[in-house]
Amino acid sequence: MNGSHDQLHDNLPWHELPVPELMAALGTSAGGLSAPEAAARLSRYGPNTIRAAAAKPLYLKLIADFSHPMALLLWGGGAMAWLGGTPELAVAIWSVVFINAVFSFWQEFRAEQAVEALQKLLPAQATVLRDGGEQQIPARELVPGDLVLVNPGDRISADARLIEEWDLRVDQSTLSGEAHPARKSADPLSGQPLSRTELPNLIFAGTSAVAGTGRAVVCATGMRTEFGRIAHLATATSETPSPLQIEIDRMTRVVTALALATGTIFFVLSVGVLGRELHTGFIFAVGMVVAFVPEGLLPTVSLSLAMAVQRMAKRNALVKKLSSVEALGCCTVICTDKTGTLTQNEMTVREIWLEGTAHEVSGVGYAPRGEIGQGAPGADLTRLLTAAALCNDARLVEPQGEGEPWCIIGDPTEGALIVAARKGGVDPEAQGALLPRLREIPFDSARKRMTSVHREGEGETAFVKGAPAEVAALCTTVARDGNALPLDAALAAEVLGQVDAYARQGYRVLAVAERRLPREMPDYTAETVERELTLLGLVSMNDPPRPEVASAVHKCRRAGIRVVMVTGDYGLTAESVARRIGVLGPDEPCRVVSGAELDAMDGPALDQALSGAVIFARVSPEHKLRVVSALQQKGEIVAVTGDGVNDAPALKKADIGVAMGLAGTDVAKEAADMILLDDNFASIVNTIEEGRAVYANIRKFVTYIFTSNMAEAWPFILQITLNVPLALTVMQVLAIDLGADILPALALGTEPPEPGIMERPPRPRSERLVNRALLLRALVWLGSLMALCCLAGFFLVYLSYGYADLRHLPRLDLVPYHERLLSPGGNVYVLASTMFFAGVIGAQVGNAYCCRSERFSVLRIGLFANRFLVAGIAFQLLFCLALIYLPPLQRLFEVAALPPRFWGVIACYPVLLFLAEEGRKWWLRKREAKRAPGGAS
Repeated sequence: MNGSHDQLHDNLPWHELPVPELMAALGTSAGGLSAPEAAARLSRYGPNTIRAAAAKPLYLKLIADFSHPMALLLWGGGAMAWLGGTPELAVAIWSVVFINAVFSFWQEFRAEQAVEALQKLLPAQATVLRDGGEQQIPARELVPGDLVLVNPGDRISADARLIEEWDLRVDQSTLSGEAHPARKSADPLSGQPLSRTELPNLIFAGTSAVAGTGRAVVCATGMRTEFGRIAHLATATSETPSPLQIEIDRMTRVVTALALATGTIFFVLSVGVLGRELHTGFIFAVGMVVAFVPEGLLPTVSLSLAMAVQRMAKRNALVKKLSSVEALGCCTVICTDKTGTLTQNEMTVREIWLEGTAHEVSGVGYAPRGEIGQGAPGADLTRLLTAAALCNDARLVEPQGEGEPWCIIGDPTEGALIVAARKGGVDPEAQGALLPRLREIPFDSARKRMTSVHREGEGETAFVKGAPAEVAALCTTVARDGNALPLDAALAAEVLGQVDAYARQGYRVLAVAERRLPREMPDYTAETVERELTLLGLVSMNDPPRPEVASAVHKCRRAGIRVVMVTGDYGLTAESVARRIGVLGPDEPCRVVSGAELDAMDGPALDQALSGAVIFARVSPEHKLRVVSALQQKGEIVAVTGDGVNDAPALKKADIGVAMGLAGTDVAKEAADMILLDDNFASIVNTIEEGRAVYANIRKFVTYIFTSNMAEAWPFILQITLNVPLALTVMQVLAIDLGADILPALALGTEPPEPGIMERPPRPRSERLVNRALLLRALVWLGSLMALCCLAGFFLVYLSYGYADLRHLPRLDLVPYHERLLSPGGNVYVLASTMFFAGVIGAQVGNAYCCRSERFSVLRIGLFANRFLVAGIAFQLLFCLALIYLPPLQRLFEVAALPPRFWGVIACYPVLLFLAEEGRKWWLRKREAKRAPGGAS
């Protein structure tokens, strides 16, 4: 559609116009548009489709992955190595860039399919009146002014105003989030304080007709529909980077700047102070850069997150975006829908009230398993159940296969009545045969009731169900023990008091009544049939909370995570569910904000509402988006759950969008970062626990990697400051970072959540992944201790071969490998360098166990509890032995076979590191115990 054209008076209040004025405004007639006019409008306003937003080209994403600061640094390092005459080193460094880029690209590569999913919800065909006749046309050819015919089961193709309807009910859950089908009307409306999707005389693209028929005139197509508006919101909402992405980017920039500055300083010192040749200085600078840059960090993070995704899948959570895993771990607020997430999305009758007596109904959902009250049902209860089952258009469907659930076709409320009848021993099909339906007076939003007329014996009986106040007002008697007693004022007050009591519990209440009709009825209208009724009783029902949700909400509270309900349902119902599952305390004051009230709020007023206990009810997509944005502006990290089209913008805006896998639309699933395979709120809490563990595990392997990086940097520092032979070559550094350390680091990423991880408050957004405590532990404590051990082994080799004066060691570190072995003392230098290399790998064995917990003893966790770590260490040691003892690898990595006596020394390194770290943890725990309330002074 051309953006310069208005779509036929787009701002007109279609819902307020009488039908003749509506038809005139849209330029159509009772016979529909003519073919030439429809073609002209299609040419002017464009096809009835959802336009996709321009996506970032894939090649730009790929270029970004090859050009971030760390990649540029390594590109430059490889170029310097090539110019310095070591092409094998250049290839190795560039391979690191390639590996990192592939992992990053795979992590980020996810096509934006939300708009395509919206298109799938729009039907391929539509039934219209054109040139006075009924036609089937492609839905994309619908234009404003077309007359569309709506039948049961049809998916609606465009936004339209009803001009005729016959008991039409439309499932609008994809737009409104409300579980119950909406009853539609063709009457004009004015002065109604309702949102657009609540207007009963409008139908919307992407929704579906559940029952009844209708005729409507199209008012909006394509991007002007509610679907199009949501598509625009979804595509215009930019995704914010996850906290982990922000932290990794920050750390990358800091480390890159540090490595570049260090490399530059040492290059200047090497060439300017020590007088080395330019290419030699380049190689030395490359060594410093490679030693300081944690090349294996990015692929290790990606692989660790991927493994966490696999673990989450086993807990019914499918993660689409790797960075979302950790975002869950620092979540502070969960904005959750009610229906189907906190509740089972299955209306269930909870209690039946007969005059003076209440009967509890056991069992939940649509499976007809349970009973009503104690013992066999009496005649009054059986009569009520019969009336409720026959004044009903729903149907109960048995499971089609093993493991399949019971389900209903039709209105969920009517389905719940069918299930209750079955529990009470009433067979709706058998009763329908005994009491065949003769007439039906459909439910009407003004009357708020439905009536069906049945043949009973020689006469006829009308069964009525509907809103309690409206039905009770038409009753003159009440059933008791098979008799009809007068419904006096006191008894009427008792009935309404019981209705209020059920409403306070959040139950939906229906009244059921009957009337024996005269033999000769002149006509069957609401006025003639629905009077002088006998009240059979009240039926209370609700959509029960999932049984495991209450404990999950309690777990959230202990973890410092706030749960905010944002629903399309009514406020009273939402508040009742919130109190039942523990989102609100029994007496905790709560503010219920409707969508209309939210529209009237400015920013400060919304912030004030969000500062306390609040529930948002009857909200639109813009409302959900605004609530999420307001929470994020307050510094919260927000997870949002949703299942409908209306949830897509908020799902995309959230720090972590969670879609329902069973009840969710394709639109919601594509907009979300994670899909719950069981639609269960408890699964979100499980994934939050996993997310917290992922963040803790990332800190563990960052500590592990930084520790060896510090040990790798010390030889270069000593070489430039004390002119000591270089104890570790650049190729050996790469062998450690990208070979020996990868699997143990990954294994640290599989550590289970530590005890009490869900007892702590969420990680503040301001907390750094690499903070002062981590750097002190990794670099100053563990890294320096590891470097000290490895340097001791390096000098020990020289001493064992007769070099008593360590101040005058032969300088063979700048000589090519093949020349070293032929030079005097060259073999000793290669052995010493190999000793340092093997020492780093050996010390990393102890370091891996040290890093399994920041404060708990490994002996408490279990030395062999992490079987992946045991396997990773085994690979690490085999990798080290292969490099040292296989001739082809010896030359590439500039090592030599170590005599057996040196392995005994190396075996001491992990033990020393482990014992030193266990001592530090013991001291830390002792100090925390003294500071704790009641601890020693």
